[in-house]
Amino acid sequence: MDKQEFARRRAQVMRHIGKDGVAILPAAPQALRNRDSEYPYRPDSDFYYLTGFAEPDAVAVLVPGRLLSASHLSQHLQNPSRRKQGTYILFCRERDPKMEIWNGARAGQEGACAIYGADAAYPISEIDKILPGLLENRRTVFYDMGRQAAVDQQLLDWINRVRSKSRSGVSAPTVFSSLSEIVHEMRLLKSNAEVAAMRRAAVVSAAAHRRAMQACKPGMMEYQIEADLLHEFVREGCRFPAYNSIVGGGANACTLHYNDNNARLNDGELLLIDAGAEFNYYAADITRTFPVNGRFNPEQKALYELVLAAQYAAIDKVRPGNHWNEPHQAAVRVLTTGLVKLGLLSGKPAQLIKDEGYRKFYMHRTGHWLGMDVHDVGEYKDGAGAWRVLEPGMVLTVEPGLYIPAGSENVPKKWWNIGIRIEDDVLVTKNGNDVLTREAPKTVAEIEALMAAAGSGAG
Repeated sequence: MDKQEFARRRAQVMRHIGKDGVAILPAAPQALRNRDSEYPYRPDSDFYYLTGFAEPDAVAVLVPGRLLSASHLSQHLQNPSRRKQGTYILFCRERDPKMEIWNGARAGQEGACAIYGADAAYPISEIDKILPGLLENRRTVFYDMGRQAAVDQQLLDWINRVRSKSRSGVSAPTVFSSLSEIVHEMRLLKSNAEVAAMRRAAVVSAAAHRRAMQACKPGMMEYQIEADLLHEFVREGCRFPAYNSIVGGGANACTLHYNDNNARLNDGELLLIDAGAEFNYYAADITRTFPVNGRFNPEQKALYELVLAAQYAAIDKVRPGNHWNEPHQAAVRVLTTGLVKLGLLSGKPAQLIKDEGYRKFYMHRTGHWLGMDVHDVGEYKDGAGAWRVLEPGMVLTVEPGLYIPAGSENVPKKWWNIGIRIEDDVLVTKNGNDVLTREAPKTVAEIEALMAAAGSGAG
């Protein structure tokens, strides 16, 4: 994303909050993995969405209008003309040559303005001195309470300091409102630059799934396949997965969020992989299921083709003007009818759907929003409780599945321990949809041909 993209987002937020508001958004804190070893730092998605700034110990403040006094604007103010629309202030770490030797360069206050587009920047150590003045004579604070207890307490202290000036004619904010409600609505509709990042994540993720299919052989360990996925991600510039990869063979595929990834892959079983890369903080999310030995047996093939038919039906419903639940409804109709034909459910499909009888084998929804977070932000229903209407720029997953664990009541053993999910990332376009993850093979013929060509499977 370029600097202008982040500036447009901040301007949109300032239009929403109005001249009597001020928005405060802290960065995510650095997290310890153990003792003095830290996890790789990943900024909070909302914070990064508005700033493009990826350092910890930072707070962004958006102040619409021209109510900032000159005393609140330091020598770091780069663009005074912007005060007419509003001022973006970033509190962040100072440059520190000694610490930068150990942990890398910091932007500092000059970089915050020159590189990241802040109108003014101050050391984070000065926030308690400066920020209360930014709250003076503002009615509403847009801030999400409950996310960071330390910042919550700081904000209350700042408010009380402003209240103490009431006899001098200074008013303190009286309304607290959620900033995320504004930002999450914005994040739901992706810009061209965001779609480009997601497309790149999808292409890399699809290549990783192809590599996993080609590498897989009976006797391998799940974590060896995970290593192939991660290698492809990093090799192509996606330093981190978008979420913990699921690599579940056999019975493990029937655990929806399995990620122990430490079991042996056995001949005759299926392998379910749910894995996606993150590129420039945007996620891909792909699930593919394929036979460890490269060939589907009859039961596996029957269920797989049923799930695939359900996915095709669901993707067809991803188009502008349809509501959020239509893809799920389409998948449920196909799955339920197919399960009755296979003898795994008994009764009339319409009644089974009404009674949710299918949930014995299909217990999750058909998709979720996708973006900076793998389970991305955005409401699924409108304020009246109706399902949200799909619009161009929205990105969602489509991922029907079937799961038949061992011991399933009234189910013959030949179906046991079959877990199947097929998931793609789908962009709503002006005239329909665009499957971003189409390069990951998913028909029986495509999968078996790829694995045979690679010499994977039982050989």
